[in-house]
Amino acid sequence: MAMLRYLFFLLVFPLFSTQPPAGAEVKPNKVKSGLEVLMSIDFKPLHGKRVGLITNPTGVTSELKSTIDVLFESDKVNLVALFGPEHGVRGEFAAGEKIESAIDPVTKIPIYSLYGTATKPSSEMLKEIDVLVYDIQDIGCRSYTYISTMGLAMDAAAEAGIEFMVLDRPNPLGGEKIEGPVAEKELFSLVGAFPIPYVYGLTAGELSRMINKEVWLKNGKSCRLTVIKMKGWKRSMQFKDTGLPWVPSSPHVPLAETACHYVSTGILGELGVIHIGIGYTLPFGILGHKKMDAVKIAAELNEYYKGHAIFRPMTYKPFYGGSANELLQGVQLYIKNPELVTLMSIQFKFMEVFHKNYPDVDLYELSAKRHDMFDKVNGTRAIREKFFANYSYRDIEPIILQDVESFQKFSSKYYLY
Repeated sequence: MAMLRYLFFLLVFPLFSTQPPAGAEVKPNKVKSGLEVLMSIDFKPLHGKRVGLITNPTGVTSELKSTIDVLFESDKVNLVALFGPEHGVRGEFAAGEKIESAIDPVTKIPIYSLYGTATKPSSEMLKEIDVLVYDIQDIGCRSYTYISTMGLAMDAAAEAGIEFMVLDRPNPLGGEKIEGPVAEKELFSLVGAFPIPYVYGLTAGELSRMINKEVWLKNGKSCRLTVIKMKGWKRSMQFKDTGLPWVPSSPHVPLAETACHYVSTGILGELGVIHIGIGYTLPFGILGHKKMDAVKIAAELNEYYKGHAIFRPMTYKPFYGGSANELLQGVQLYIKNPELVTLMSIQFKFMEVFHKNYPDVDLYELSAKRHDMFDKVNGTRAIREKFFANYSYRDIEPIILQDVESFQKFSSKYYLY
């Protein structure tokens, strides 16, 4: 009888094994955003406070319910004002488009624009607010303006003597990747407001702690900062590992993987000579020009990146923008192993190969009016000066990598995960 029970156990036990069968798809980990952690504790840190919310369409639960609606509908939260960064609270504005303050049509709450005549909340905007809450999905790149907006709002909160709260979210580039030089102070702007590398390897919550503790706010002040941490996020995670839905963080960052493309082509896009997919279905995902031989350029780039990044030759017509309806040759970018590629290198290696094949297309002279913005995005003039002297990525690679190790060591004390 005992033998029969043993045989039965051996036959039935595999049905209840916790190990997935060979070849089965493993579901990604489920990360709880700072918003959902706040919900799980019944919004306790906001009880009895008048709340101002800085957000955009990326502020959502895992079921895609807006942070605005979550806070507005809760009887534990007194939401009194909304603040909109670039692209607006509801995401209806294009890149660079100035935004006016208005009334939110859904909640009837005032919306104060932080991307128009003002980029920082004024004392008048904050006079009826006790805590300013920030909930925006960022992409982990210094030139993306949301972190600058966060810093300016922290500065305003410090001046007003009110609390600043960050509802943390994942960095889609992960928490281990760092690239680019630390931005130089004389080039600080909305596309680079802090002395951090171009890819800085921190969540918004971690960066807010660094800004506050290092006293990077104006007049040497710090704000009363609270970070509502995520649960389940690890620094090694790609966004697909989180189990969270990706909401376009701006009109031209429709997918989580676009964050990698943004780093790979966005600096070159500032020159306005090479098309980077804006106006077509692959924003930041193509490098194109009407003159080039896409097959030849792709072959040279593929040889250099050895499968870690792959370039597919293509022909396409942008639908809008400066090259609308113009037939272009392009290379579509596939980043297979982002951890093994210096993402910033791609745009410079492309320019090196393009210049070698088409020296008569003077990228430097054609972009003369855009050099100031190019420098601000790079965070230094040295990259432009050294690269265009010989059109050689090798000449600027030391600059791109020079601060990686030191910043990793410096920033690690602000890690929350």
